[in-house]
Amino acid sequence: MLIRLSPAQVPLVLGAMRLVASAAGKERLSEADRSALVAFDRLILRRTGALDVESLPSTTAAALGAAVPGAIERDHVVQFLVVMALIDGTVDAAKIKAVDAFAQALGVHEHAVRQLAELGRGHLAWLRADVARQNLRSITGDDIGEPLDSWVMPYRNAPDPALAARYRALGALPEGTLGRTFFEFYRDNGFAFAGEPTGLNQRFATPHDATHILSGYDTSPQGELLVSTFTAGMHPKQPMSGHILPVIVSWHLGLEMTKLAGEVKGQLDPAKFWNAWERGGEVAVDVFDDRWGFWDATGEPVAALRGRYGVPPLDPKYAAGGQVPPWYRPVA
Repeated sequence: MLIRLSPAQVPLVLGAMRLVASAAGKERLSEADRSALVAFDRLILRRTGALDVESLPSTTAAALGAAVPGAIERDHVVQFLVVMALIDGTVDAAKIKAVDAFAQALGVHEHAVRQLAELGRGHLAWLRADVARQNLRSITGDDIGEPLDSWVMPYRNAPDPALAARYRALGALPEGTLGRTFFEFYRDNGFAFAGEPTGLNQRFATPHDATHILSGYDTSPQGELLVSTFTAGMHPKQPMSGHILPVIVSWHLGLEMTKLAGEVKGQLDPAKFWNAWERGGEVAVDVFDDRWGFWDATGEPVAALRGRYGVPPLDPKYAAGGQVPPWYRPVA
């Protein structure tokens, strides 16, 4: 589980989430807000029964700070609050102010809280630069000291034919292996392999696309939002500031963060979103960790890797668009 809360903590956390979504009680909850609270209760907290949203307490920042002492739990609660501020697809100053008050009371200095504040101020240039920085820090472990575009596409001016040939050779592996599925994933989507002039940096593209294959999310805007959310559950480095908040801004608010991502509105389905985050949190092997060896795993069946890595099966109702891709093979 992403977070374990006591029976006493549950209503206070849900109440704080409800308070943020309602702009500290100034606005009526939208259907998306209600759906998000109900889905969170069922999919993240794993509680059964119907949640009475109206009966949730109006949690104060002081009460939440006193009720949740654990550092990991506090971090997660603030991350959930950041999401709740944006669930309905709007940017609201009162919601952002409420998130900041809760974060201060919990003593959490989550970088995404500042990103949210700068979004509220309309500082999109700063936000674009910072989400790129946080995403690359999540992947490389450091600040790279070069523009995002040049890092993402390093083969544009320096092709690596030998590297590209190594990726293309994966097509000769047996059907169902990670390598063969990776090759087919690229072929079917029309992607250029790392090493080819239009290919993306393998340090990002290979673990990212391996995560698509292992998780079962397609490459539609909603699929990309979900795979990034799954990644945040699996990969503990800058999960909100480098993965979740950028894709919510790009593919739910419809504000372009990078030219590669583009912009689309309304792609955050609350149940699919929470399910993706929780599924990622169940994974035992982080494929974005430098210690994971893609080339060592290419000859193994994808289904076996999912089983060994602890990847929960993807229920079609939580898949992007409600359909799992043809290359997805559930764990037996």
